[in-house]
Amino acid sequence: MTEGKRILIIDNDDVLADMLAEQLRTMEGFHCAAVKTGEEGIAMGKSEYFDLVLLDLELPGMDGREVCRDLRTNGLAAPIIMLTSSEKDSDVIRGLNSGATDYVTKPFKLGILLARIRAHIRQFEQSDDAVLCIGPFDFRPGAKMLVTNGGMNADGSEVRLTDKEAQILKFLYLHGDRVVSRDELLGEVWGYNAGVTTHTLETHVYRLRQKMEPDPSHAEILVTEPGGYRLVP
Repeated sequence: MTEGKRILIIDNDDVLADMLAEQLRTMEGFHCAAVKTGEEGIAMGKSEYFDLVLLDLELPGMDGREVCRDLRTNGLAAPIIMLTSSEKDSDVIRGLNSGATDYVTKPFKLGILLARIRAHIRQFEQSDDAVLCIGPFDFRPGAKMLVTNGGMNADGSEVRLTDKEAQILKFLYLHGDRVVSRDELLGEVWGYNAGVTTHTLETHVYRLRQKMEPDPSHAEILVTEPGGYRLVP
């Protein structure tokens, strides 16, 4: 579920930044914010949540490595892909050592960059640091919390989840809109515990719907399908 992900572009090349933002919006449905300087990027990274950062190495003032270190120091856990015209091994190593997740040299093929972006976002989604969009909520697995979302900022009310409820939601999310069987969910969330039955799972799903659905008796987000459950994008 990469559509709707939030991308921060830090690059002083207006033409490249605008092209990337437009392509990421039209081809992938990403929400993009673009800034020209490292200082602006750091400020944006502190104030808003992003699923991935595209960071130019050659920035005016602070270079990309300094920006990357600062973003990591300030708690940004999302993937950072560093963009640079340098192909020197020493520059690649220094970039990765500063906290970058990946390194792409210019000029690059857009399709290759998009593939790397998708791969890093998918991998990040599996961590507890990610924020996952589920219907009207931003789901924070690490905090076991749903927050009603509002555009680029999640500033609404908070809904606390139990550990099992968070595990159920995360597993369903990572399987896209595929139907997940009850047995598969039981095995993933409870393990192969002979004392746990589908009734236990159904009880947890019922409680989740009480927290998530406007009308829990007519679920529109966590829906029941023949054979199991799925999340509606």
